[in-house]
Amino acid sequence: MDFKDQWDIETAMKVLQHQTVDSKLWAEAVEWLILYGPPEIQKVLLEASAHATESSFPDLKPSHYTDDGMPCYDIAALAKELGTTEDEVRNIIELKEKMHSDRDLADIKNATIH
Repeated sequence: MDFKDQWDIETAMKVLQHQTVDSKLWAEAVEWLILYGPPEIQKVLLEASAHATESSFPDLKPSHYTDDGMPCYDIAALAKELGTTEDEVRNIIELKEKMHSDRDLADIKNATIH
């Protein structure tokens, strides 16, 4: 079953609001809502994600933005901030690209992700 079909809005929102849910399950619900949820929920979650990124990784700055305003990050800078290798970042990107084949999440040629 595709990731898109594993969730619906009602279930994902219940998981987000549950106080004792497993963090992995919560992250999956957030990911689904960001990718497939209603625009108003996507907006709130993306704003929260941007704030969390800025707070947790103050030195990580977007290299540019997509036409719709999504920040893009340099893979080398992302790897440095996460304390991992560029290959590991690329592996994670490739896994996410396979999971969400209907979405364009990265520009590997230009070494950026959004």
